[in-house]
Amino acid sequence: MLGKTFTKQALAALSGVPEGLLEPPLGALVRKELLSIQADPRSPERGQYGFLQDLLKHVAYETLARKERKARHLSAASYLEQAFAAGEHEVVEVVAAHYLDAYEAAPDDADAHAIKARAGERLTRAGERAASLAASEEAERYFAQAAGLTDEPLTEAELRERAGEMAAAAGRHEQAQAQYEQAIALLEARGETHPTARVLARLGWVEWQRGQLEQAIERMEGAFAVLSADEPDADFAALAAELGRLHFFGGNIERASELLELAVTLGESLLLPEVLAQALNTYGVIATWTGRLEMGLALTTHSLKLALEHDLPTPALRAYNNLGDNVGNRDRYDEALAYHDSGIAVARRVGNRQWEWQLLIESTYPLALTGRWDEALERAGAVPEPQVGALAIPSVFLVAIEAARGKIAEARRFVSLLPSVESSSDVQVRPVLASIHAAVLRAEGREADALAAGEEAFDARRNVGASHQCVKLGLVEAVEAAFALDNLNKVEQLLATVDALRPGETAPYMRAQSSRFRARLAAARSENDRVATRFKTAAAIFREFGIPFWLAVTETEYGTWLAEHGHAEEARPLLSEACDIFERLEAAPWLERAAGALGACAEAEVTG
Repeated sequence: MLGKTFTKQALAALSGVPEGLLEPPLGALVRKELLSIQADPRSPERGQYGFLQDLLKHVAYETLARKERKARHLSAASYLEQAFAAGEHEVVEVVAAHYLDAYEAAPDDADAHAIKARAGERLTRAGERAASLAASEEAERYFAQAAGLTDEPLTEAELRERAGEMAAAAGRHEQAQAQYEQAIALLEARGETHPTARVLARLGWVEWQRGQLEQAIERMEGAFAVLSADEPDADFAALAAELGRLHFFGGNIERASELLELAVTLGESLLLPEVLAQALNTYGVIATWTGRLEMGLALTTHSLKLALEHDLPTPALRAYNNLGDNVGNRDRYDEALAYHDSGIAVARRVGNRQWEWQLLIESTYPLALTGRWDEALERAGAVPEPQVGALAIPSVFLVAIEAARGKIAEARRFVSLLPSVESSSDVQVRPVLASIHAAVLRAEGREADALAAGEEAFDARRNVGASHQCVKLGLVEAVEAAFALDNLNKVEQLLATVDALRPGETAPYMRAQSSRFRARLAAARSENDRVATRFKTAAAIFREFGIPFWLAVTETEYGTWLAEHGHAEEARPLLSEACDIFERLEAAPWLERAAGALGACAEAEVTG
């Protein structure tokens, strides 16, 4: 007679026992672990009791005749609706469960259809309440249950779409795709082309996240062709914006720009703030990747403004992510982290786990570069492992942290969670994966493979811009591998490419690494008059922008060179600071190297 969970009020209605008299026995049953009580203030089921032992519940329930079960469920639902008339939303999930159980107890009765309709209506309201409480998985379940109860195909399609939205927000992409596809089938069967396009736009994003970018584009282009003959509306504009976004990440900037221009035009003329926010956001990414960083910042900032003004959390989350990416790639790490943290707060408030996880991973970039390694790893650890490979962009520098600490097995394990480079047709994902693989391959001593992977990531500057995380890491791994292979011609070739970049295309991190590598190249060629200046330039940039690990690496390399050339006294403070940094970062292999060089300095001073 009770559902999976129940309230004290419902039990009082069913049993006829006053609520006050129920408190002692319910408390005793909780203590004996026969019942549990939901205490999470964020849960839509807060204050509800549930059986801890299903067998006990089942035996008690089966002692009642079906008609008696139905009567008692209807009685409980009626009582709760009257008792909570002013605040019925607080118990709507329980009311819905009672109506559903009443229907299932006697589905052939004359009033069954009416009871089923009431159950569906309350389940829909329960879904909206759960969504408002950021309980995405519960909302998905309620909407899907409601969809299964309605006899109206268009209503079912609407509920399937809502269930898909909630599943996508919870990071449940497979379930989201299934719900969206059911909604599309219902809409297509009735010739509802415009709502179909809207749902296809939502499905396209999910398919993209699942590595099905080409399939998503093909299906959405088909819908676009159908709708192009009709009067443009909000659904058509949303499809244009999302299709433009996917074409861009698929590498077709010309088609993307055409669609985004249409989306902006329709967004302006039809007053569609969400379409405008999304289209401007994608335009911002295009501008950033094509070297127009200030334009990209302006477009994405206005996209965020629109999203916040119109209470549009999903476009806002995307804008926070891209703003953090824009300023982070320019080595403005504090600003980047502020955007990421603001996005994380919004994602948690609205229950969008997908964006919460993505922003947590994105925030590891500024944390990693500024030496907050434990915090970066902690944030990454908050993302469930099955979701790591499903995120749009995995963390680029987490593997570099593990490698610098000598934890090669951990670095390799992280890579094992990711898809293969070849499996993605996304122009951003492929080089990101290549850069991560390059870091692990070099740590494992596979320099030739690391060089190839690093070059692939570095070559992506033509698509994602020279300041992108993966391009930075790709350059470092490729040059380090070339040095290890004693291939100085390849080192020169890679550095010449960096030198050819225009000033606005080269982030400080890239300039510092190039200067560090130039110093090492000069040392390898015995061009000693150039070594000190270039090491000092690199160290100054790393210090100015708060990049401690690479500052310490530079000091170790420079200090070692100084000691080898009879300048132990000058080398000692550099190596001492490097040791302090490596010790704090727990970068054991580098600490051993710097400490060894420092010890050699001491010996040289004694013998000298």
